[in-house]
Amino acid sequence: MHAIGIDIGGTKIAGAVVDELGTIVREDRVPTDASRPEEIENAVVAMIQRLSDGPEEIAGAGVAAAGFIDAAQSTVYYAPNINWRHEPFRDKLEARLDLPVIIENDANAAGWAEFRYGAGRLVSDMVVLTIGTGVGGAIVSNDRLFRGGFGAGAEIGHMRVVPGGLPCGCGAHGCIEQYGSGRALQRMANELADAGGIGQGLADVRARTGALTGTDISALIGAGDPGALAALRQLGDWLGQACASLGAILDPQLFVFGGGVAQAGELLLEPIRLAYLENLPARGFHPEPEFAIAELVNDAGVVGAADLARLHASSL
Repeated sequence: MHAIGIDIGGTKIAGAVVDELGTIVREDRVPTDASRPEEIENAVVAMIQRLSDGPEEIAGAGVAAAGFIDAAQSTVYYAPNINWRHEPFRDKLEARLDLPVIIENDANAAGWAEFRYGAGRLVSDMVVLTIGTGVGGAIVSNDRLFRGGFGAGAEIGHMRVVPGGLPCGCGAHGCIEQYGSGRALQRMANELADAGGIGQGLADVRARTGALTGTDISALIGAGDPGALAALRQLGDWLGQACASLGAILDPQLFVFGGGVAQAGELLLEPIRLAYLENLPARGFHPEPEFAIAELVNDAGVVGAADLARLHASSL
């Protein structure tokens, strides 16, 4: 049985028909204006209708979006990039579609895809961290996606790692998002550029381009620039400390890292592992988890949303 997955991003909506093996059969993509919620609804409905117009039998549709979603996978409590506040999005979609629909947090959908079809397909307990502009996360425990009592659990990016630390967009201070994200990597790289020394390569690029972008830093990491690698190690150290706290609570078999920064691969994983082991309570008295890079990359959101929709439809 096939299902449709939709991933609502800040600038585009991606969708796909996905089979039971997690393979994308057909896909679609349109630009979107996140400032106009009614247009997003219309675009999602139109995309699901287009994707349904094929030979496959469609079990249901799953829609992934950034924000807090209730435990019933129905209402968007709050979406940071869209003017949704207690938005009954599933009811609105189902009123216009002849399909069962679920709404899921985008990081949860991507994490579920990695669990089912990607780096986590051989384990039962895992944590996913997506390292992009911010830090997203998903938790799978005993083969089940963890959502919490109200549906808004696993907001790993807003786990506090520095009491009274840097201000975060969520209103708190010291969240791991301010120390372990792509934006944090840029800040660290700029600080090293200001200091000179090993940061001279970063300073030279900044002087030439006017600003250090994520692309600049990624290229310097790939070229082995000492300053860029030092910034990446700082980032990995913070992420490893956060993983140690998560490990003490959740005891996962696997940590998976996705997002643009994760393209650094082992250069990112090595400092994460070291910091994890340095901060892990009772080290040496139980098995240690594995650390891996996400495998599904840009397709994870639509694949995970589709699979969750299929599971929901089978329970009806």
